[in-house]
Amino acid sequence: MRETAEDVSGLQELLDASIGRSTEHLRAIITDERRLDAADLTRILTGMRVLSLATVTKSGEPRISAVDGHFLHARWVFSTAGSAAKARHLKVRPAASVSYVDGERMGVFSHGQVEFLTPEHPDFAEIEEHLVAHYGSSPSTWAEDIAYCRFQPSWMVGYAFDKAAVTDQAG
Repeated sequence: MRETAEDVSGLQELLDASIGRSTEHLRAIITDERRLDAADLTRILTGMRVLSLATVTKSGEPRISAVDGHFLHARWVFSTAGSAAKARHLKVRPAASVSYVDGERMGVFSHGQVEFLTPEHPDFAEIEEHLVAHYGSSPSTWAEDIAYCRFQPSWMVGYAFDKAAVTDQAG
């Protein structure tokens, strides 16, 4: 867990505001008993998680793909080839939706913007260190045009059908 107290507090504010802006239908599903808070999410979302990433084409058509997501400082980070359609979409239209779903057990759903991080970015070294520790090599060595991305959520909710089972398992 790399989250600071400020990261967790900011995430909790986002989660509270997001559920408050949600539809009655969603609030009927994500009840207080099933809602995951910031402390839960930062404990549960460790390591790599396969995310569904939704982008939009120039003509407004939705596209979805999977990326290896890492939840660092209460935000998703991922890398992809700069030549991938998702990277091309995000460079000109950074709005995206990201979800992580673990069967019927739990889900995290979010909307926001993707930023591209270069080696000069102040957070790049920490992200690179995390990815190298996870994969055993730097994603930047996998191809010439690897893009490092960070998802900045403007809306996010976390759900667990059996919250106690999910949070107890995360320890």
